Amino acid sequence: MTKVKERIQLFQDALSSLDKVKADKIFDEALKDDPPIVVVEQIVVPALENIGQAWQEGALALSQIYMSGRFCEEMVERVLPPSDPDRKRQPRSAIVVLNDYHMLGKRIVYSVMRASGFELFDYGRMDVEELVKRIRTDNLRVLMISVLMLPSALQIRQLREALDTAGINIKILVGGAPFLFDSELWRDVGADAMGKSASDAIQIIETWMEEMT
Repeated sequence: MTKVKERIQLFQDALSSLDKVKADKIFDEALKDDPPIVVVEQIVVPALENIGQAWQEGALALSQIYMSGRFCEEMVERVLPPSDPDRKRQPRSAIVVLNDYHMLGKRIVYSVMRASGFELFDYGRMDVEELVKRIRTDNLRVLMISVLMLPSALQIRQLREALDTAGINIKILVGGAPFLFDSELWRDVGADAMGKSASDAIQIIETWMEEMT
């Protein structure tokens, strides 16, 4: 087992056991070897994806996945850089979670985007109907959706249909565990692209910016 895989397993075990002290220690040790964003993407995110999958399979309780997410949110808040005041010219964008329990993926992408010079709305958690209204009100061109659970991923199809019916032209970028497990799911639900990491989101949106100019 490689060092990274070993850390993922140890971190995952600590989170599943709700041992915050041990999880913090593993996280801090990893920070000695790699930059914060690398640690988050290579250790925190995979561990939480595994925990989410275990919950779907009935191996973990909802309380475990919830507390794991809270622990990790605190770690990410502690190490990810603040927003860069020098904002780029960009399409109006937002990030949201669709009726999902987990906010960490959104938090990571939001922080990385802001730190890279992007301005975007943080919609928190919404359902399809209120999201369509907010998209129209804010005149969005790009929407990022972070997903942990498959049922939430499948709601994106409903969102796309509602947007098409309303005549709203918008790019949808998705990411999260269900799209990693099924590489074609993002197409099936009507998204325009899928990012495997927060860094992917930056590259994809920069490409879209060039197309929109």
